[in-house]
This record gives sequence, C-alpha cells and structure tokens, in this order.
Amino acid sequence: MAKKLKRKDYEEQLEPLAEELVAMSRWVAATGARIVVLFEGRDTAGKGGAIKALSAHLNPRQCRVVALAKPNEVEAGQWYFQRYVSHLPAAGEIVLFDRSWYNRAGVERVMGFAKPAQVSAFLKAAPRFERLLVDDGILLFKYWLGCDQAQQEQRLAERLADPLKRWKLSPIDLASRDKYDAYTRAREAMLRATHSPQAPWTIVDFNDQKRGRLTLIRDFLDRLPDTRLDPPEIAIPPLGREPANETYGVLAPLQPFKP
Repeated sequence: MAKKLKRKDYEEQLEPLAEELVAMSRWVAATGARIVVLFEGRDTAGKGGAIKALSAHLNPRQCRVVALAKPNEVEAGQWYFQRYVSHLPAAGEIVLFDRSWYNRAGVERVMGFAKPAQVSAFLKAAPRFERLLVDDGILLFKYWLGCDQAQQEQRLAERLADPLKRWKLSPIDLASRDKYDAYTRAREAMLRATHSPQAPWTIVDFNDQKRGRLTLIRDFLDRLPDTRLDPPEIAIPPLGREPANETYGVLAPLQPFKP
C-alpha cells in the first residue's frame, strides 16, 4: 500500500481539483445538467469526508447532500425508491447521496432489516430504476468506498476516544463489527446484480482517506464531459467614498471572545 499522504501534500493536491470542481459547477448551471453521486461503502471508510471534499467550495443552493434517516411508518409502506425520487436534482443541480437506495443491498440485508425476498426484488429493480434516470439525462455516479477491517477497528476506537467524533459512533456501527465478511458478500452480490454499462460502480480504496478523496474526485471529473467554462467577467467599480465603519444604534455587538 502506498505511503499515507501528509495533510500538507493532500491540501496542495486538492486545491487544483477544487478549482476544477468550481468550474464544473458553472458548467452544470449553464447547461442545466443534472448530476447524482452515490456514496456507499464500509462503516468508517470516509463517506462524509469525501462528500465534504467534493462539495466544500460549491454553492450549497446548487449542490445538495442527502442523508436520509431510516424510513418512517408512511415511507415504509411506499414503493421502495419513492422517498429517494423527491431528492433527485432539477436542471443545474448536483445531489450527493450519503448512502442511498443501496441501503437495502447492504445494511438492511446484513442486519436483517429486509427480508431475502425484498433484497432479491431490489437487486432486480435497481438497474431498471437507474436506467430510467440515465435515459432521462441524469449523470449518475456510484462509488463504493472500501477499507480493511484493521483500519475500521482503528477508526471506531478513534471515534470512541474523540469527543468531536463520538457522534459518528452509532449502535449499528458496533453491531456491524463482526459482520465484515457478511458485508463483503453483500457487496459482491450487489455488484453482480447492479453493475451495468449505463450505471457502473466504481470502487475506491479508502485505507488512506486523503488519497481516497483525491482518487475519487479525479475520477469523477475525468468522467464528465468537457466542463471548462470561464467565469463571467465582473467588474467592481470604485466605491466613490471612504469605506465606512460599522455603527450600531439599537443594539451593541457582543464583546469579542477572550480565551
């Protein structure tokens, strides 16, 4: 395995990719393209960090992150894909799914939240559902983020020890610890059934999360059409006066923070 990237090297390599992503977002807005990116993978692999790296410099009104909770009683009685459809992009939008309809092929299958017949029906329906999206013009990208079990164990321990990461540690994560092999089998069954020319899967090694983010973003940009689009020229005229200081009448601002 390649040596893990240091933060300084990572940030230097991410900066030009971020500029390309911003240019890509201009292209999406100008052409009315619709982009959907699915982020699936191992618990602790780094889906959240990858999503943040891809979206950090994009307009949040244009680029939305969708992370749905478990279905409520009404949603559980709907067509399985129904609650995802309402989050699909309109013209000029980018939607990033932090887990997606593939929950049924992964956690629901492994943890017994879905019956075998439901999983089988999903694996048959997913390619047809995605064909409809792609045929309608949506650009669909499906990424699966992988990491070794040793890395998973280390990251779970870090979440437990770090109060800033503790919220990431869920009961499902702990219950899944001894199901690493079961998730592997579920992934392989999912790939056999849903990896298709119109909606292929791409697997990214996230044992090194920084390198994984760079790899994913580079692949995503390379698979898009030519998105080079110069920003519109904007001239900022002279202010015509001395800059004013902020003044307050009705209320005064808080006192500055003192450590």
